[in-house]
Amino acid sequence: MLMWLAQLAPEIGAFNVFRYITFRAVMACITAIVMGLVLGPWVIRKLRELKVGQAVRTDGPQTHLVKSGTPTMGGALILLSIAVSTLLWMDLTNRFVWVVLIVTFGFGWIGWVDDYRKVVHKNPKGMSAKEKYFWQTLIGLAASIYLAFAVSTPNVEKSFDLLLNWLASGMTMPLPERADLLVPFFKSVSYPLGVFGFIILSYFVIVGTSNAVNLTDGLDGLAIMPTVLVGSALGIFAYVIGRVDFAKYLFFPHIPGAGELMVFCAAMGGAGLAFLWFNAHPAQVFMGDVGALALGGALGTIAVITRQEIVLFIMGGVFVAETLSVMLQVSYFKYTKRKYGEGRRILKMAPLHHHFEVSGWKETQVVVRFWIITMMLVLIGLSTLKLR
Repeated sequence: MLMWLAQLAPEIGAFNVFRYITFRAVMACITAIVMGLVLGPWVIRKLRELKVGQAVRTDGPQTHLVKSGTPTMGGALILLSIAVSTLLWMDLTNRFVWVVLIVTFGFGWIGWVDDYRKVVHKNPKGMSAKEKYFWQTLIGLAASIYLAFAVSTPNVEKSFDLLLNWLASGMTMPLPERADLLVPFFKSVSYPLGVFGFIILSYFVIVGTSNAVNLTDGLDGLAIMPTVLVGSALGIFAYVIGRVDFAKYLFFPHIPGAGELMVFCAAMGGAGLAFLWFNAHPAQVFMGDVGALALGGALGTIAVITRQEIVLFIMGGVFVAETLSVMLQVSYFKYTKRKYGEGRRILKMAPLHHHFEVSGWKETQVVVRFWIITMMLVLIGLSTLKLR
């Protein structure tokens, strides 16, 4: 929105800085931090007045029972900060930022309904899994279909032309190389996915990341810091891939317009840090599904646009481990119950962070150690920029 000030650059030279993505990204981050810190106390107070308290799982660690009644749905503060700062500092004509915003707030709406049911009906399970996955699938598939053609072309008009040509070919025409699945640490190793392959992979990345972040959000500050770290790293990838010179030098496909995502990532990072101020142990507010589902969906969508699905898998290793821990725990329990008549467990409790809690780690130890692991994984992910 403020980019229009760049038009005044011939008269006022200082306004030329509004043309630069890096400047606008820094300002978006600062804006989001200030908004979050200023509005945070007011939002928490309103949530308390509305008695929007967290319903703690009865089958979770007993130490969490003291958290019952802590305001939840604080993710709304994150989304508000992201929306305002992104819309202020982004190029409003950029198609990719709009896609990420739509996915983010679409998944946020799902989380809002889920949290609302938990609070109003006092049911820790909230929205049924089938209903939640239906809406996630609807949004995830819509975004994946659009991105299959948007990533492959420089603008909306050519995306529509590509869609028509693909349909005219009997849906057999391949996508351009820039839509291939990139393999990190190799200069020229990539795999063509085709339209259907791209859509399927993108769907699982977007929806899978959304649910992975949601599963990780079980301890004070556990999910938000890895989200900030991974999102910031993806912002760097977006900037590189959005520039012809950097992309060519580092052997990445150039995707016009992707660099603007750095503004969104910066806003997400700033909003996340501001929220952590209130979410640090002992938490004054929880983000709830409204925040976790939205942020996960945003990370997945940005990874698809920047063609960094595998790198996201690496950098988001904590999210992956948390998800796999639940899948393995549930699968093994069902298998042993069917075979032996009694369900058995691999972990003491799932998700993984609860296993370490039950094993004797303090909550703060689990959180900080998971942060450290994420920092290491993000550095490995960033190293793929040059180690190719």
